[in-house]
Amino acid sequence: MGRKGAETRTRLLDTTQDLIEAGGYSGAGLNQVIAASGMPRGSLYFHFPGGKDELVAEALRRAGREIAEAAQRLAATAPDTTALVTGLITMLGDRLESSGWRKGCPVATVALELAATHDALQQVCAEVYDSWERILSDRLAAGGHPDPEGTATAVLALIEGALLLARARRDRRPLDAVARRAAILLTAS
Repeated sequence: MGRKGAETRTRLLDTTQDLIEAGGYSGAGLNQVIAASGMPRGSLYFHFPGGKDELVAEALRRAGREIAEAAQRLAATAPDTTALVTGLITMLGDRLESSGWRKGCPVATVALELAATHDALQQVCAEVYDSWERILSDRLAAGGHPDPEGTATAVLALIEGALLLARARRDRRPLDAVARRAAILLTAS
């Protein structure tokens, strides 16, 4: 694929990622993607012959990788798991607030909307969440935590819930509260 093709694909994915994060699967109709990206319909089907489901799946995977890479960078520099989790919460909170409360978790809206009805996209969401849990679990295991998997699941659930509450309230206080509670959870072992 040439430079122009790569730019077109990136633009379609950027647009889809923004639309699904703000409005879920239903908020990312092909007409909305085409209009917001400025790309012709033919380009969409050239790059994503599977249509909307392929496009959304790739946008979810890509968004998941972006957060996972940021978490890995934090994990490499954070002195402990508490600092890693606090850094993640701060990063996600900054992202949410700077987006005008539109961009919380990049997969949550689709996961909530389709988990019970769309097996392929549910699986993509599960894979993304699993990758994030592994980062936390690996860090906890390296620190000798007695239940790294269970604690990683609990911490991720706390973060996801805090993002939802912060987005609904347009207020960072749920994120701040979860950062404090996560620190307690992570040190109580």
